[in-house]
Amino acid sequence: MNYLTSTDLLPTLQSDIRASQSTETTVLHILSDILHAVNCEDVDALVLLNLSAAFDTVDGDILLQCLQVIFGNSDIVHCWMQSCLSGQTQHVCCGLTSHS
Repeated sequence: MNYLTSTDLLPTLQSDIRASQSTETTVLHILSDILHAVNCEDVDALVLLNLSAAFDTVDGDILLQCLQVIFGNSDIVHCWMQSCLSGQTQHVCCGLTSHS
């Protein structure tokens, strides 16, 4: 993530993985674009991908080494992949909160 941020490679509206930014703004922007397309009788499409679970069972270091050996990734690609695979955390919240 540090590499993507420092080299300004993230799209302007990519807010779901940036610190201190909400996905709500992105969702509202997408909804606005779709509604605009409908009003203009234009065709619009939305494809959503969540690849985070794809790497849950893969050892990141082994994957990076295999990619380097098999594909000969450049330093830039290696840094990008390493940034995506390292420092990721997950948590689960359990319990109900009563609203009184």
